[in-house]
Amino acid sequence: MITGIHHVQITIPKGAEEQAKAFYCDVLRLKEIEKPDSLKGRGGFWLEVGDRSVHVGTEDGVDRFSTKAHIAYSVTNLSEWGPILEAEGIERMEGIPIPGFDRFEFRDPFGNRVEMIQAL
Repeated sequence: MITGIHHVQITIPKGAEEQAKAFYCDVLRLKEIEKPDSLKGRGGFWLEVGDRSVHVGTEDGVDRFSTKAHIAYSVTNLSEWGPILEAEGIERMEGIPIPGFDRFEFRDPFGNRVEMIQAL
C-alpha cells in the first residue's frame, strides 16, 4: 500500500551545486539537510520542505526546458513570491486556472519547471 510521498527529485547539471544552493536555499529559502554519507559522493544535495524533502541530483544531457514534469510548492503567501523571483531575473508564467487555488509557474535557473500554489 502506498501511504504518501517521501521525497521528490529534480536534477541540475553536474558541477552546478553552488549555483543551485544559492537559488534554492537563498532565494526560495529552503533549508539544506544532510545527505547520508553513503550518497554524498554522487553529487547534489537535499532540501527540507515541510515534512518532506527534495533531492537535488546531478545529471548532464537533459533538456529540462522541454518537459512538463515539475514540483509544486504549497505556499501561504503567493503574492510575495512573484517580486522575489522577478528580482532574480526569473520569469513568472501564469498557469491554467485550477478551481480553489491561485498559482503560477516558472523555470529555475537550470530549466526545471516549478509551480507555486496557494489554496484559496
